[in-house]
Amino acid sequence: MRVNAVIVAAGEGKRMGAAARKPLLALAGRPLILHTLSRFAASQVRRLVLVVAESDISTYPALVQSDPNLSGLEFVLQAGGRRRQDSVRLGLSRLDPDCEVVVIHDGARPFIAPEIIERCVEAASREGAAVVGVPVSDTIKIVLPSRHVQQTPARDSLWEIQTPQAFRTEIIREAFQQAPSDVEVTDDATLVERLGKRVWVVEGSRSNIKITVPEDLVYAEALLRAGLVS
Repeated sequence: MRVNAVIVAAGEGKRMGAAARKPLLALAGRPLILHTLSRFAASQVRRLVLVVAESDISTYPALVQSDPNLSGLEFVLQAGGRRRQDSVRLGLSRLDPDCEVVVIHDGARPFIAPEIIERCVEAASREGAAVVGVPVSDTIKIVLPSRHVQQTPARDSLWEIQTPQAFRTEIIREAFQQAPSDVEVTDDATLVERLGKRVWVVEGSRSNIKITVPEDLVYAEALLRAGLVS
């Protein structure tokens, strides 16, 4: 089975408040994006499309080639779009012609376990679409614009959805083709759901954090120091 990945790393990362873009920030002395890519190098994915800010494209070839952990990984660079879903759409246009399953992942999730990537790929091959998630541990409330609680859903039916998200290639391409240009979504599976197709959930890990604000980077460093991730 031919598997490609689209790694989305084109966002500005404004909430980090840093001079450098988020994928290039140092995590344990190594650029954040290299931690993410090394997880894919340890999986069955052998070719990935790395979607980055156009202004940073020239930075990446030497950066990736300098990491011996990535020597077996084939990659192509693609400039990103205005929104995340625009960047994903551009990444999908660069897949291998014979790609059967594509894995879409946030570049700012550096601790995804290779075995979870594999389980996601297997589920997508079988079910057509699969996402990684974990059951919520907090109580979730639906809150009106007035800040009054409207409803408290049963917690046992709620999952926090992460990436990677994997799809049979023809399904995710159809989902993007059918998506109205004025509809903005927070994850790719939502577009597949809009087609009326079912999405399988693979249980992931709480260490699969997304680096969004400065505190997340501190927490990521702590996880590494404690040996809770490698």
